[in-house]
Amino acid sequence: MSRISIVLTLLLSVQMGTSQKTLQQVLGDDTRPARENLRIQVKDSLGNRGYLPVSVVKGKGEGPTFTIVAGVHGFEYPPIVATQQLMQEIKMDSLLGTIIFIPIANRSSFYSRTPFINPQDKVNLNNAFPGDPRGTITQRLAHIITENIIPVSDVFLDIHGGDAPEDLLPFICYYNNKKRPKQTQQAKALSEASGFDYIVSYPYTLSDGEPAKYTFKQAVQDGKTALSIECGKLGNVQKEAVALIKKGVYNMLAEMKMYGGGKRPIHHPTRLNSQVYIRSKEAGIFYSFVKAGDSVSKGDIVGRTTDEFGRELAQYKAPVSGIILYNLATPAITKGNTVMCISRFLEENR
Repeated sequence: MSRISIVLTLLLSVQMGTSQKTLQQVLGDDTRPARENLRIQVKDSLGNRGYLPVSVVKGKGEGPTFTIVAGVHGFEYPPIVATQQLMQEIKMDSLLGTIIFIPIANRSSFYSRTPFINPQDKVNLNNAFPGDPRGTITQRLAHIITENIIPVSDVFLDIHGGDAPEDLLPFICYYNNKKRPKQTQQAKALSEASGFDYIVSYPYTLSDGEPAKYTFKQAVQDGKTALSIECGKLGNVQKEAVALIKKGVYNMLAEMKMYGGGKRPIHHPTRLNSQVYIRSKEAGIFYSFVKAGDSVSKGDIVGRTTDEFGRELAQYKAPVSGIILYNLATPAITKGNTVMCISRFLEENR
């Protein structure tokens, strides 16, 4: 047994108890097809308790392991609903390889309807990687994903959407990690196969010793092919967003020859590879003059903030020309909030 397998067995036996199989046991079992639903128990020294739900679906034949994570932010509903439907729709007899589903990574955020953070410890799971086995409950959740889910994944897909206050343009994204060209090329190919109209590549400048912070960036740092879908907005379920996420997943599974039903898109997606963020410098009431998907020119006034009496505190101008990927679309604003992200394509960032 390898060192990683020993660590997996010991850690998950402690986290999950003896009443059910460990993840390592499920993955090591040669029985195919098969489905196992696991609850990885987690608690911290502050008395916070919870679990990470994991569903392992093994197809009729051998193949890659494709991991799908939803609900890292529990208020981002279309990814969660789409993943619920995918778990029900995927037929084991038609699947080659294995799909690992984490249907709601941040259960406390989901059930309390809390944007961004886990209300148990006030920590953002998407800012907690690689996690800490001795930290708060969110840091321990991140550690479990880093140590047990990412290592057994060939492809790692983290699905997000616009949180409660965010308007968002649907897109798929990956990191342009030039240190790992094979994984980056596969992430690019899967993005192109997904059918999303917008493909965003982010620069990757992280050293091996730096904390990744973000969920799918941790997978990139650990040498995996990793992507993220961003689809849905404003804290509610849009049926069209759910359908778009599912289509993207089916297309990627078809591209990997794991599952049929995907259709290779024939359209030409818009590529974006440079992002500029506008952040607030004051608290107040925000008025946006644009929406996600709008094109703006450098210098355009894109929003303003007033105090409670209507006195203008600040105007926000576009620092560059480009497309609004996502923006704050509700009035409440505090210092340091991301007002919007403007993305464009730069030839030198190819």
